[in-house]
Amino acid sequence: MKEQRVSNFNVANVLTVMRLILVPVFIVSFLEVSDGRLWLAWGVFAVAASTDKLDGHYARKYGLVTDFGKLADSIADKALIISGLILLSWHGYLWWWMTIVFIVRELGITLMRMFMVKKKVMAAGLGGKIKMVAQSFGIAGLILPWHTFLPEWLTEVLIGASYGLMGIALVFAVSSAVEYIIEARKINHEPEISTDHRTHL
Repeated sequence: MKEQRVSNFNVANVLTVMRLILVPVFIVSFLEVSDGRLWLAWGVFAVAASTDKLDGHYARKYGLVTDFGKLADSIADKALIISGLILLSWHGYLWWWMTIVFIVRELGITLMRMFMVKKKVMAAGLGGKIKMVAQSFGIAGLILPWHTFLPEWLTEVLIGASYGLMGIALVFAVSSAVEYIIEARKINHEPEISTDHRTHL
């Protein structure tokens, strides 16, 4: 029976494309710092980040996984997170060294996984997923103008918690990168299995 091809025009891919479109909207909204612009930037970031969970859910549940979706999802994730990190550092909300470590890790591991896919697909591990969640909540927490609706002491606590999440994300960014490198080394040292299964007489 011929396998039915999944159309690229499906709800999962629409959500992914929407996240891609929201990235430049987020960047423009966060170019200036004011209570109104911070609320706008936070709202756009929150909506964009939430679609990451939704598109993956729909793709897996309804069998809507496509090559386009895999590529676009990865690009959208990294574009959103990296733009958030750069803008936070640009406005003095996050140390540049931390942003640089995150960016080098993201781009380096992505390139390595693309190179290794010829031999074996390196699936995202638990550490990478924890990093992504901590980054998303940490960035959102640093953007949100807590002081507009909370007392000063609670604002400071929540901002501190957001920095804590970024610290957790950094730990898992480095540890998961090490895991990927170790896995890549193991794959490179694995003997290639011949695809010729003919019996030699």
